[in-house]
Amino acid sequence: MEEKQKESKSSSMKITRRRFLVSSVLMVTSATLAACGINLGGGATTGGPTTQPEVNQAKETASESLKAANLEPTPACGSPEEMTPAVTEGPYFTPNSPEKSSLLEQGMKGTKLTLVGYVVSTACKPAAHALLDFWQADADGQYDNKSFTLRGHQYTDDKGKFTLETIVPGLYPGRTRHIHVKVQAPNGQVLTSQLFFPNEAGNVKDGIYNKALLMDIKSNADGSLSGAYQFVVKV
Repeated sequence: MEEKQKESKSSSMKITRRRFLVSSVLMVTSATLAACGINLGGGATTGGPTTQPEVNQAKETASESLKAANLEPTPACGSPEEMTPAVTEGPYFTPNSPEKSSLLEQGMKGTKLTLVGYVVSTACKPAAHALLDFWQADADGQYDNKSFTLRGHQYTDDKGKFTLETIVPGLYPGRTRHIHVKVQAPNGQVLTSQLFFPNEAGNVKDGIYNKALLMDIKSNADGSLSGAYQFVVKV
């Protein structure tokens, strides 16, 4: 109920990450996605800055499909109270990771995952050149604590967009499947959090799990996965 009251109060500026990045789970027309500056294929989008009418048009186009997909409510920009939730760092963070958008290495086993997303402020403005530092377990659920395998940082582009190429992390005792991340807009506070996978049996048993941190995941014909997530941070 509280979610609906907030939406009616500032619906013109709130865009949930599932609606903003709806292309990750639904087949929306490429023209509509281009109007929003969304491109899960990783290529550059063309055209001028996205306008609010264009965003609204994309949201309306996807509305019925979203209802059919029965997606859970997620954090939205538009209010300082609706930032992406922070969770524990865990014991395996290593500072000074190399700058790279692909964590893949030759011969690495596991299911490939391409994650595309945005970092935006609580005022729904793109956070250009925001830092994202990712780290995760390998396909066997093991962390590399001696070097920087499956560890790396990158920066968002001028539209606040990032792309990460990695693998689906394996499971280890006591935790559900997840990817660690630190996010920091220029001169902003550091957000330490984790991203989770939908439909994992371990989600309900994991005390750290938060459904607001679920990625939108879809399967591709080649067996790989595509994912999407929008981080809302304080700038």
